Amino acid sequence: MDWFRRVKKSIFSTEKKQIPDGLWVKCDGCEEILYKKELVKNLHVCHKCNHHFRIGSQEYIEILLDKETGEEFSADLRSVDALEFKALKRYSDQLKSARHKTGMEEAVRTLTGRMNDHPLVLAVMDFGFIGGSMGSVVGEKIARAVDRAREARLPLVIVSASGGARMMEGALSLMQMAKTSAKLSLLHEAGLPYISLLTHPTTGGVTASFSMLGDFILAEPGALIGFAGPRVIKQTIGQDLPEGFQRSEFLMEKGFVDRVIERKDLKQEITKILEFSLPDEIVAEAIAEQSDEA
Repeated sequence: MDWFRRVKKSIFSTEKKQIPDGLWVKCDGCEEILYKKELVKNLHVCHKCNHHFRIGSQEYIEILLDKETGEEFSADLRSVDALEFKALKRYSDQLKSARHKTGMEEAVRTLTGRMNDHPLVLAVMDFGFIGGSMGSVVGEKIARAVDRAREARLPLVIVSASGGARMMEGALSLMQMAKTSAKLSLLHEAGLPYISLLTHPTTGGVTASFSMLGDFILAEPGALIGFAGPRVIKQTIGQDLPEGFQRSEFLMEKGFVDRVIERKDLKQEITKILEFSLPDEIVAEAIAEQSDEA
């Protein structure tokens, strides 16, 4: 009798259509569902609440430098497991995993390039590489970037994104705080400007060293900036803390940050700072170089 039963297919199918992964992103600020392609076009900034998503070093390089002008140096430096550190995972295994995940050798990239035709040295940290932590190689690459700026008489821009010093290297990582700070003092003596851009997050030993030593300290909106985390501070002092006390806007009000600049305006605003802060002889050399090229 099954032959005579009419099978009806409902027009209201309960079968869910499969949506490809990665097309939509939920905003951490307002929980709006954002179309990823539009988010990328908007420099990874929510069009509704202006939340600045965390981005990697390559994105910052593309935002800040003129096209095809970035030339990376010291790219082959790699950290080693000098202390044979082992916790839940061996440090050597963490390094291999981070290199595979990011395609980078370390948590910072250093380049020479141009920003609106202004030559400069740029260092960009990447939180995707073990939380942007500063080990001995990160400190060495920052130091070499400072040396390159001094030798070439160029301004220096460092984009920070870090959880702090890399505990797997112990005292070797802590020594980088003094090393980078000493190098920057030489840059200051040479009369060359250093612009520090703080992104989300900039914490720990990075904040306590080169990130807060800029002649101009800039920050992206809503960036978490501080040394210890809010929970640790609250437990230490036993008091409730002001709302958003470690965010870039609060720090600007208290004088720790000079300006909070939206991502879309970074290149233009940093260019303005370079134009009025560069020594006259460097400006004259740049003008002469452009005239020769013309």
